[in-house]
Amino acid sequence: MTTIDPLLTVAGLTVRFRLADAVVHAVTDLHLSIRPGELVAVVGESGCGKSVLAHALLGLLPGNATVTGSALLHIEAGAGTRQSPSLDLLSCSPRQLARQVRGRIVGLVPQSPATSLTPVRTGRALLVETLRAHGHARVDARAAADRLAADVGLDPADLDRYPHELSGGMAQRLATALALAPDPPLLLADEPTTGLDRPLVDHTLDLLRRRCDAGASVLLITHDLTAAQRVADSVAVMYASRIVEHAPTGALFDAPGHPYSAALLDALPQRAFRPVPGHPPMLTDLPVGCAFAARCDHATLACRVQPVFTEARAGRLACHHPLEDAQIRAEVPA
Repeated sequence: MTTIDPLLTVAGLTVRFRLADAVVHAVTDLHLSIRPGELVAVVGESGCGKSVLAHALLGLLPGNATVTGSALLHIEAGAGTRQSPSLDLLSCSPRQLARQVRGRIVGLVPQSPATSLTPVRTGRALLVETLRAHGHARVDARAAADRLAADVGLDPADLDRYPHELSGGMAQRLATALALAPDPPLLLADEPTTGLDRPLVDHTLDLLRRRCDAGASVLLITHDLTAAQRVADSVAVMYASRIVEHAPTGALFDAPGHPYSAALLDALPQRAFRPVPGHPPMLTDLPVGCAFAARCDHATLACRVQPVFTEARAGRLACHHPLEDAQIRAEVPA
């Protein structure tokens, strides 16, 4: 069986924000890889560091951020860039990221599209400009814009509106179209279904899945576990700045190994519909050991030491007391 080399390999990514009286531990020692044709979902409660991961990869963090680790982007010759086959995104200059990476190799669907759209340009002007900047001739850019709008579920007539005239869901679809226009090999989709009703959520997810089936890669950042289950090849569960479990989607949903993963699944309406007990810790005051221990029924004195990632079943997890299949297999009503 042929093994496909990763398109992106993130190793030891750590992000800290320095405040006047505290340090925010936004992302800690994150390891992740994405292969061509693969859709990886990163899930977890709000504030765990998911969006910071995407912004760190594109150099979109504020000036008080400190970033360490590496994020190697492996680009084949002929991909339209002059850099070497392996490019460390975390070491790139702002100029290099702006001219060679953002939008060209790595696209971003932002979590808050209304704040990322130019308010004095119509959706059509933004989309046509993006298409022309990436090789479309003037004569066919308008038709291509209409096709892209239709692909994301947006009426092409709505492209003639300004961002303030669009609903939240329409702005989200326009932002998705803008991210897809350059056809980047890697797409970072940060909560791309915000503001959409369920049919449009499914439409957007299926669009991302088709991109992967055609050979592109997608990192889907979402709090929607149902969305992850629908389209992801694997799911990375993030808690309090760390990935605590990463496994193939089917394996994770059938038998999660980390108590936090199991608790997230139990909160789904089609499962136990039981909220995760307690609250996550402040990222400015993380415990020394396992950050989930205070909310976990399986915690012991061993959890005062930070667990390390180990192989478990089909995936990897960081837990001193991984759950047995029989313990955490969800009970789905007949």
